[in-house]
Amino acid sequence: MLSDSTSAPPVRSLVLPLRDSSELLSPTGPLPPTSTKSAGTSALTSKIASVLSTSYADTEFREALFLLDERGLQNVASNRRKLRLDLQKEVIDSNGEIIHEFGKVAEQLKRIGYTISKLNESYSDMKTQLDAAHASTAFALGEASQLMTQKRQIESKQELLSTFKSHFILTQDEVDALTLTSEPVDDLFFSVLAKAKKISRDCEVLLGFEDQTLGLGIMEQVTRNLNHGFQKLYRWVQREFKSLNLENPQIGSAIRRALRVLAERPTLFQNCLDFFAEARENVLSEAFYTALTGSWAAGLGDPSVKPIELAAHDPLRYVGDMLAWSHSAAVGEREALEVLFISEGDEIAKGIQVGREAEVWRLVAEDGEEMDVFDPVTALNQLVDRDMSGAVRILRQRVEQVIQTNEETILAFRLANLINFYKSTFSRLVGTTSVLVEAMGTLETEALRQFRSLARDHVATLQTEFQHTPPDLQPPEFLTDALEQLSAIMKTYETSMSSSGDDPEGEFEPIMTEAFDPFMAGCINMASNASPPSNSIFLINCFLAARTTLSGFTFVRKYATDIQTKIEEEKGRLVIAQYELFRAESGLDSLIEALAGMDMQKKDDIGKVATLEEVQPEALRQSSQKLDDFLPSALIDATEKLKNLQDSKLASDVTEEAAERFCVDFEHVEEMLLSADELAERRRAEEDGDEEHMQSLRALFPRTSSEIRVLLS
Repeated sequence: MLSDSTSAPPVRSLVLPLRDSSELLSPTGPLPPTSTKSAGTSALTSKIASVLSTSYADTEFREALFLLDERGLQNVASNRRKLRLDLQKEVIDSNGEIIHEFGKVAEQLKRIGYTISKLNESYSDMKTQLDAAHASTAFALGEASQLMTQKRQIESKQELLSTFKSHFILTQDEVDALTLTSEPVDDLFFSVLAKAKKISRDCEVLLGFEDQTLGLGIMEQVTRNLNHGFQKLYRWVQREFKSLNLENPQIGSAIRRALRVLAERPTLFQNCLDFFAEARENVLSEAFYTALTGSWAAGLGDPSVKPIELAAHDPLRYVGDMLAWSHSAAVGEREALEVLFISEGDEIAKGIQVGREAEVWRLVAEDGEEMDVFDPVTALNQLVDRDMSGAVRILRQRVEQVIQTNEETILAFRLANLINFYKSTFSRLVGTTSVLVEAMGTLETEALRQFRSLARDHVATLQTEFQHTPPDLQPPEFLTDALEQLSAIMKTYETSMSSSGDDPEGEFEPIMTEAFDPFMAGCINMASNASPPSNSIFLINCFLAARTTLSGFTFVRKYATDIQTKIEEEKGRLVIAQYELFRAESGLDSLIEALAGMDMQKKDDIGKVATLEEVQPEALRQSSQKLDDFLPSALIDATEKLKNLQDSKLASDVTEEAAERFCVDFEHVEEMLLSADELAERRRAEEDGDEEHMQSLRALFPRTSSEIRVLLS
């Protein structure tokens, strides 16, 4: 080992060649005199050649120069002589130090070798002991390894069992919180209930294994606990409902949460709602009775309440106040319960759906049978309707009493219209199939029946007045009263919601049948006993009054049109009567009748004119005289005949139209007489050429049609 350590590479030192720089520069000593010249020359030449041949790119040479430069020596003879010796001495000193240090290293290596040998001996001894110990403990280690493996398996099973128990088994504290009635219904209860429901759902996984004993056992236990928990929750909700301020049925968050959870048991949930509805029904019934009478059902008075029965001054106000109270109460009930059924209706619907799917009778339902879907709005409407059912019974009794005791036709219709308004309002509030809307429909039907009965009774009492027309031919008093009543009814109907429906005319037609048609039929019956033109004048007056009443309402446009048509028909009859009057009073009736079928374009008809009895001179002269007597007062006499007609413009139109027809007939008579004169003159001229003057028909009947028009215009 020591030999190996001494074989390290030598320390690098500056070693100059045999001929150093001092020898190159100057001789070291004196030369013999005989050979001074030749030897000096040869040595100098060699050195110069050596210097010149030396490569300054040599690394060692450059380092030698660098060391010389570092020493800072001056180029003198003494320094040149000592330089080699100094350098050799330094090299020898360095080598001595190295050898000294390597001696220390060799000593240390010897100690290390001794230590290693001791370690080798200790290792061999320990190995021997370990082999002996291993041989003696091999069996124990095998058993320990098996025990450790068993421990890990047991710990794994224990962890699995602990996880299983925490997931599938309720602790005793949890069972107590879920089932014991002494424990409160709080967040812990609901969390345990949710855990039990989750266990029940997860047990389906256990039932999928071959051995279902564990799953069935856990399922049975959890189901029993769940049933106890729901029963506890059901009883708690009932107790809360009993202590709830039913005057202000705002359902708190705890009850809302309980009802959401209880919805998974539809039967229990419905029982809770039934209990709540029954309590609210009693409260609202008593409140309505108090609002009516000012005292509670027990007989105690409430001074803060102004009784409706005392405040209402007429039946309409009385019924209106009762309906208004009912509407206010229904709105209040709906607002109070909307928090449960609208904001949280989806949660309740999901719970009820889950509960219905779990019910046994749903599982064995017939194929194709659909389950009813829970509708929060419908459930809310039904609950509000049930809450109001007690008050509705009282309301129905009171309103029926008012309807039956009423003897006024208009009031009966106004009651029916008021009830119809609230029926529409309630149908939007609680639905069309509610008991409240059904009661309103029944009351409306009863009010309309009473209206029809009163209208028919009124018509029956007027049968004796349907006999003779009034002397002045004005509308009878019963018609005036009926039209005033009808006007009030139509104004009431116009302000109601029914008038804006899809078919207001059709809806109001039954009212017209009872309140209008019988009276118009009575007027027509009275006119049938009068002679023309009095019957037409009387009917026109009646129709004009009816038209005036109906003209302001769009939902009786059909009746107004029919009335106008009848007025035109009666107007035509009056025109005919006036026309016949003109013909009779003027004395031209027979003459017009005789010439009516003749045509002035036919020569035969013109030839027959002179042969007519009515055209003979004496008869024609009398007709002309009578016409002259008639014309001055003809228009006045004709107008006087229509003096009882209420519409003066209509009377003027009738007279003008009759006069126009009379003038047309007179023009025909005039033309026929002129044609007959012309024909007679031509015949006389053809027969004998004698133009002896003969009195013409025109001379006997001198009036012209223009004169007639002027006098009758």
